[in-house]
Amino acid sequence: MKGPILWKRLLRRSAALFLATLAVWLLILCGGGAGALQSLGESGTFVSTALAAELGRPDEEGAMDGLDGWDRLAVGQSMLLAGNQGAVNDYLRKGGETEEELQLPAGQPAQDHDDLVEEPQTTTAPSDIVARTLIPTSPEGYDVAGGLYLYNRTGESVDLAAAAEASLSITLPEEGPQILIVHSHATESYTPDGTDVYTPSGGVGRTLEEEYNVIRVGDEMERVFTEMGLSVVHDRTLHDYPRYNDAYIRSAQTVEQYLEQYPSIKIVLDVHRDALVGEDGTVYKAVTRIDGVDTAQVMLVIGHGKDGSNPHWMENLALACKIQTGMNTLYPTLARPMTFRTSSYNQELSPGFLLVEVGTHGNTLQEALAAARLFARSAGQVLLGLKE
Repeated sequence: MKGPILWKRLLRRSAALFLATLAVWLLILCGGGAGALQSLGESGTFVSTALAAELGRPDEEGAMDGLDGWDRLAVGQSMLLAGNQGAVNDYLRKGGETEEELQLPAGQPAQDHDDLVEEPQTTTAPSDIVARTLIPTSPEGYDVAGGLYLYNRTGESVDLAAAAEASLSITLPEEGPQILIVHSHATESYTPDGTDVYTPSGGVGRTLEEEYNVIRVGDEMERVFTEMGLSVVHDRTLHDYPRYNDAYIRSAQTVEQYLEQYPSIKIVLDVHRDALVGEDGTVYKAVTRIDGVDTAQVMLVIGHGKDGSNPHWMENLALACKIQTGMNTLYPTLARPMTFRTSSYNQELSPGFLLVEVGTHGNTLQEALAAARLFARSAGQVLLGLKE
């Protein structure tokens, strides 16, 4: 963010905060403070608009038009909403929740996992990263079934309702490892912040330091799964270092070895982090707030395989639907819409194989760890139901 723009934004927010504070004191001095707050809570229009604003869409269906001056002020002064108002509708209108289709002011971001080839990323100070909660505001551009949204980039016709209702053929045995966590791009890291500062390795947004890259995110998932009574193997191989290209080929070999060694493994999670960068270098992060904690959003990716080379894609999708429903139920706004892509991402190796994107490189590590915990709790509830 350029200096003049930043100062203007700070001045606007300071002025708005002063006016809001002054308004509250006037209400209190006039003896109407408690009554005013109570009336806000009893206003259906205010409550629905405030909720929409917390989800990043305060202007949905002209909701703000139904608020008077005081109500508008109350909604507008939410610290959580300050970075979200009026933004989500613009770039989600055509199903653009993924990095390739984000309708951001500056155009398309840099990274596309479908290419399977590393592209340059852009880093910036945490204060200049633009936070967005990526949620659909319309079914346009998606396959939709109930509360599930699938962004289909394959050309394959998908019956999402059937996938959501399908019974899973996966059964987790009582003995032996049940879940494999692997990282095709293990060096992917997050924006340094606070004490989470690391030495970049192999490019921007990457580090060999396991406590700061997606291996640490995998550790958090493993911890939660284990506490829930599930058995996990966490592979820590750096498949993308020192050479990024062909990382999926190397990770496929790793997965095949584990599946041969441990036939009890029925679930494979390839854990990544996404990247959202505008053409002007603006860095965006996918973040929500759950139980008072800033939390990165999670996206499940299903691979069709070129020419249908993944025979398990429908089973992979059915599993994703169950886990997505779990996230939506327990932690609304944690999940971005699911994405169905042309590459297979090695998912032909198992019907229980999913690619999991935890946040973006604009997120902080702590936001990603919060997401990993909530994802594992949601997914763990589904997987416990698959035990023999």
